Amino acid sequence: MIKEKKLVVFDMDGTLTDSGPGIMNSALPALEHFGIPVANRDQLRVFVGPPLRQTFARFGVPEAGIEEAIRIFRARYIPIGKFENTPYPGIADLLARLQAEGFSLYVATSKPQVTAIEVLEHFQLAHHFTLICGADPAVGRETKADVIAHLLAQIGDPGRAVMVGDTDYDVLGAKDHGIPTIGVTWGYGEAAAMQAAGAVALADTPEALHTYLQAFAALPAGSPSTFLERSPHYGKQ
Repeated sequence: MIKEKKLVVFDMDGTLTDSGPGIMNSALPALEHFGIPVANRDQLRVFVGPPLRQTFARFGVPEAGIEEAIRIFRARYIPIGKFENTPYPGIADLLARLQAEGFSLYVATSKPQVTAIEVLEHFQLAHHFTLICGADPAVGRETKADVIAHLLAQIGDPGRAVMVGDTDYDVLGAKDHGIPTIGVTWGYGEAAAMQAAGAVALADTPEALHTYLQAFAALPAGSPSTFLERSPHYGKQ
């Protein structure tokens, strides 16, 4: 059983890498197949993060057509879209720095696990992580909470752990397991939504995230809510 104070669980899409272009480019033909108009490309930003099943349903794909929509999405995403992607500036340096400082790093993503590993290996980021966990709908592992449960089942009691993600979906999934979240604002979620969901801090840059992670690891037992008071987003709606 692992019990350590400096454990960080990262989301992937919108947090480690800017995967939006490939995801949106692959969602569009699936929606077009069902005759669903997309007036503004920015509408497709919501595909970055949550499970595809949830987002296609949100766009009006009928339940009976969800699997077909996912098939069309993956027909483009797997060979092409997953590499229409790039690590955010400063992320590689942040991960190396955290590792050198003794943090144990993990990934919990709603992206299929095989794809997540492939992408992180492609960008030479995979070696920073002790474990990379992703979705596997075939065994009922699809939501962020499901993936975190799978991660915790493998590492045991994480001790003091914190999630890092870019959407309220990350915040709520981690909250299901009693894990606080530091939100990052360079991704595809909304700062106000993350704060409303209970994010303990919002970081605008990898450097700010590093500062929050150091402070979190140094906190005594108790509520981490004091982070909000040092966030530039505190009190904003």
